[in-house]
Amino acid sequence: MTHVCFTLQVDPARLDAYRQAHAAVWPGMLKALHETGWRNYRLFLRPDGLLVGTLETEDLAAAQAAMARTEVNARWQAAMAEFFPVLGELRPDEGMVVLDQIFHLEEQLARCDRAVEPGR
Repeated sequence: MTHVCFTLQVDPARLDAYRQAHAAVWPGMLKALHETGWRNYRLFLRPDGLLVGTLETEDLAAAQAAMARTEVNARWQAAMAEFFPVLGELRPDEGMVVLDQIFHLEEQLARCDRAVEPGR
């Protein structure tokens, strides 16, 4: 399973409406995300509109492609587009900026268990 973190920029003037939209995501959208391999999917929103999303998936590109083939995703992306004016013609799911993971506590702890720390 791969851990993914991405960012998007929500229009700061539309934060309340964006929060409302995500308080009750359409059941068909929830089901489609699950069926296409999106696991442990979470969104975090900063007061200036920075949106940070995290998820786990076997293959992000495959999960995105599978979602792109669903009718409910096309409707959801169209409904969400108004919250992301900086994306222009891109759909929100096409404008995600995936971040590189540079630290993972459990991975480093596991390495420590197998080796002696430098300087000790």
